[in-house]
Amino acid sequence: MEIDEFRNYCLSKPQTTEEFPFDEDVLVFKVAGKMYALTSLKKWEEGDHSINLKCVPDKAIELREKYPDEVLPGYHMDKKHWNSVTVNGPNLSLELIKQLINHSYDLVVSKLPKKKREEIQIK
Repeated sequence: MEIDEFRNYCLSKPQTTEEFPFDEDVLVFKVAGKMYALTSLKKWEEGDHSINLKCVPDKAIELREKYPDEVLPGYHMDKKHWNSVTVNGPNLSLELIKQLINHSYDLVVSKLPKKKREEIQIK
């Protein structure tokens, strides 16, 4: 997955915004003002193609055990709820990466107030 593909995939999700809330390096994707994906553009340019994604704690542990080289505790994040996912690793398919992005997005949306969830049109 290239940076443009990651960006376009995130922006295809309902009510997603892209922001640089920390500095001009960290690209953050939010839904209803809540982060669900982020990456360092500088690291991406240096060849470290990793993204931070929110995850249910049990699934986060399972993914880290199954893909120890590609899925790590979230860099500079709450390690219980966030993973750093290396998207150019040999063991993660594009389909799985998209599933992990979807999981992160859906997890954030599920925690929103009912009215906001209905606005986003998630069942």
